[in-house]
This record gives sequence, structure tokens and C-alpha cells, in this order.
Amino acid sequence: MAENILILGGAGFVGSSLAINLKKHHSQWNIICFDNLRRRGSELNLPRLKNWGIDFIHGDIRSSSDLDPGIFNVDTIIDCSAEPSVLAGFVSPQYVLQTNLMGTINVLELARQIHARLLFLSTSRVYPIETLKSVNLVELPTRFSIAHEQTISGVSHLGITEEFPLQSYRSLYGTTKLASEMLIEEYRQAYGIQAIVNRCGVITGPWQMGKVDQGVFVLWLAAHYFEKSLSYIGYGGTGKQVRDLLHIEDLLSLMNYQLEHFSKLDGDVLNVGGGVDNSLSLLETTKLCETITGKSIPIKSEEIARQGDIPIYITDSSKIISKTGWKPIINPERTLRDIYNWIIEYEKMLEPILS
Repeated sequence: MAENILILGGAGFVGSSLAINLKKHHSQWNIICFDNLRRRGSELNLPRLKNWGIDFIHGDIRSSSDLDPGIFNVDTIIDCSAEPSVLAGFVSPQYVLQTNLMGTINVLELARQIHARLLFLSTSRVYPIETLKSVNLVELPTRFSIAHEQTISGVSHLGITEEFPLQSYRSLYGTTKLASEMLIEEYRQAYGIQAIVNRCGVITGPWQMGKVDQGVFVLWLAAHYFEKSLSYIGYGGTGKQVRDLLHIEDLLSLMNYQLEHFSKLDGDVLNVGGGVDNSLSLLETTKLCETITGKSIPIKSEEIARQGDIPIYITDSSKIISKTGWKPIINPERTLRDIYNWIIEYEKMLEPILS
């Protein structure tokens, strides 16, 4: 039977990549992408969607009338639509709250009324800032590393698990996503909606329009390619802060599995990321970018960290790996090379946005 799928945030990086990937694997599926096109560069994905025969609706999840149950006859809703910036919560709280919280309520109401299941992209930012900052670290020559001895539950040298404590503040962005997770669970219990939640770390790859606060690995590679300056911000300005990265193709293979085994994973809240083997510090990223592009650029140092930043985050995805057998297979060097090749191929189109 053919699936009917609605992807919210469908012109964004994850949404558009997912739509095209699903169409490649399931040509008979009917896929609708829905987006407000607020993020610069998202409009570049519209011709790509059209080429694959994917319908596009210009709309906003903040508006319940845009999610009219009479319009959408779908089996599955995939919500990739958030305002994904931690910094945005400090400068435009109203937009973050309306999009990420009221938007989720509108999405759940649509799911309830049309009896659709929901695959929801949440974030590692649900974990509290101060608790993450109190994780014991070791400083190595090129990075911070999680120490073996820890006093906090839910953390090991493999990273942060779903058992990490949730008490304390986490940024308005993180709070809206955690609140969304809680609302999803209430709708599951009250109305029988099937739902899966993925708490994603850093996702990256071609077609991500990288910015300082979201898409840092694309930003870093693009700055080297277009020879723009960068800064190591915070933690002594050494560039030793670390994130794990997940290539978009690895995320898509997991989401494809989840769609095909939805009932089995219904109710799960899962950490999804590249893990310790696919982690880089900014300093290590710089070295890789220099090797890949053949260019070296000035990088300034700023000792004071930005509001809401943390020195290290690594996803421990052991739960989803043991449940499904899925595992990230694309390493950071190949991920950065894929981004580099994409920038070369679409240089004229991307330069105004990425440089």
C-alpha cells in the first residue's frame, strides 16, 4: 500500500533531504513538503523537490488554519520544522516559542484529527546546560574529552545517554523541544497517536545552509573555501570544544527504518548522533578543512563563551543501535569532503548564502 507522508519543514536541510531520499526508495509514496521558507537558502530546495515529483505547500505551523485537517489526507507526519537555533531564543523568544511550542500543538491536533502517526525530530539540547558543563573533562592536545570518572548519571566516555538528568535550565530552544516531547507523550496516551522521538545531535552534509549557531561544520568548510575569517569562541579560545556529527545520509537510513518498523518503535525517545568515533573539535575541524580545501584562513580567539554554549556534547546512541542494528557509517572526513564537493558543484548559487 502506498504511503502518504507530510514533511513539516520540508524545504529545510533535513526535510528536503528526507523527502528526496524517501522518493528514491519508495517511488509510489505520495510526499508533501510544507515550509514557511523563513530560513535563507531553503528556497533553493524547491526545484529539487519539484524534480522528484514532490508536492510543496507554502505554510506556517504557527497557523492552525494552515494545517487544516481537510487539506491533508496523510498516514504519517514527519516534523522537521523547528527554529533550530539556541541563540535565537536569546534574541527572538516569541518566534521560538510560537514555532516550536504552539507549532507542536497545531501538529498534534492535525495528527489527532486525521489519525496520523508522528515522527518527531527533537534535539540533544533538551539536556540542561549547567549539568552538561559539569561533566568531568580531560584536556588533550587538540580537544576536550569526557573523563572516565563521572558523578552524574547518564554520561560515560561514549557520551550522553537518554538517562542524563533533565532537571535545570536548557535554553528556550531546548525547553520548547522538551515540552513538545511531553505533549507528544500526552497525545499518545490520550488519543492513541503512534509517535517516535529522535533527539538529534549535530546533523550535517550537503544542502545545509550553515550558520554560526546551526550548521557549524558547513560554516567551517565554507569559510575555508571562500576564504572568510572565523573565531574560536569561548573555553580559552583554543578551539578544543567538541561535537559529534551525523551525516544526513546516516540519519535518513535510520528514519527510513523507523517508518518501516513504526509500531515496534512507537513511544520511543531516542538519542541519535554520530557518537564518539564521529566527533571533532573545532581545532581538528580546521585541520581537516585545510587539508580538503588546500586553504588556510585566519582564525581569531575569543576567550568568553557565548550564552548557552557548552564545551562538549557527544551522543551515546547505544539504545537505538541495540534496538535496530542501525549505526552511523560515514566518518567526519568523508562528511566534510561531501560538503566540499557540493560547494564546488553549486558554488555560484551558494556563495551569497555561505560566504
